[in-house]
Amino acid sequence: MRICVTSTGKEKDALTDRRFGRCVYFAIYDTETEEFTFVKNDGVNTAHGAGLAAAQKVIDEKADVVITGNLGPNAMKVLSASDIKVYQIMDGNIKDQIKYFKEGKLDTIDKPGPSHAGMGNRNRRGW
Repeated sequence: MRICVTSTGKEKDALTDRRFGRCVYFAIYDTETEEFTFVKNDGVNTAHGAGLAAAQKVIDEKADVVITGNLGPNAMKVLSASDIKVYQIMDGNIKDQIKYFKEGKLDTIDKPGPSHAGMGNRNRRGW
């Protein structure tokens, strides 16, 4: 099984990132080898579609599970269609999330967070 945790850094002691589409790294943990791989999220600075790009990256990395804080409706749809289960981050670092997952302590994310217009459409009219 491959578990993806949204991360602020590229080491197993790094803090988690509650953002899915705009996280800096994806920490991919392989339960068979018990090793981590860290993949840079290239969509972190895109103006639009960061969640979709992130979801595609997770699919390309052959993840079975995602552990994150928030993800939008489009990313949720793509992950669900690929049978990737999504779980809510708890306090702690990347290693902690893997431990919590193995212990069955993480809650599933069944509903996406609110949709937003991305970085490029922030309040153009000053409202």
